Amino acid sequence: MTETDPPVSLSLSDRRYSLLDTASKLLGLGLVAVGLDAGGGTPVGLALAVVGAACATATAFVTNE
Repeated sequence: MTETDPPVSLSLSDRRYSLLDTASKLLGLGLVAVGLDAGGGTPVGLALAVVGAACATATAFVTNE
C-alpha cells in the first residue's frame, strides 16, 4: 500500500458501488438534517452532523476494484 492508495479496497460491480455511494450520501444527508433539527449547537446535534458528514464522504476513502 502506498501513500496514495485509499485505506479500503472493495471488489464491487459498478452498479453496486454506485448504489453504495448513493446510499451513503443519503444516509449522511439524513443524519445531518436530524442533527440540525435536534439543535445544531447541542452535543447531540453536533454528533449527528459529524457522523452524517462521515457517512456522506465515506466512499471517497474506498476504491472500487
